Amino acid sequence: MHPPAIPAPTLAPHTGRVRRILVSSVSSDSHTWNLVFLQLLLEETGAQVANLGACVPDDLLLAECRRLHPDLVVISSVNGHGHLDGRRLIARLRAEPDLADLPVVIGGKLGTQGAANTALGPGLLAAGFNAVFEGSGGVEEFQRYLAAPTQALASSNAAS
Repeated sequence: MHPPAIPAPTLAPHTGRVRRILVSSVSSDSHTWNLVFLQLLLEETGAQVANLGACVPDDLLLAECRRLHPDLVVISSVNGHGHLDGRRLIARLRAEPDLADLPVVIGGKLGTQGAANTALGPGLLAAGFNAVFEGSGGVEEFQRYLAAPTQALASSNAAS
């Protein structure tokens, strides 16, 4: 849980014109540099970004999705356990009727198998993620995904 001194992220009221994006790690990942990088990358596209930080419990992520009403949730992991925590997280999110259609993507170092990690993408898509970004071209694929029209975010099934 976040220390009380850290204010909760906020987003301006939704106008429908600026993409609102929630950035988070999975519950077991304590890395923050990736989240800061993603926040800056997304802000450069003009998006409003709420960064929940590292080691975010599933319940907190679900609560923040309800509170902030983002257009997209970006999950990043670099500890190699993203595929495990990600499957659990997306199953919980998709089981919630009010969050079931929310576009959610995941990327980073999702496994500990090196080059074999690319085999994790199809399973994460099948579990409910809208897109999976991993490997040497993951950032470029993510940028292409972001450049797609907003209405296409929910229907994308990109995996790299």
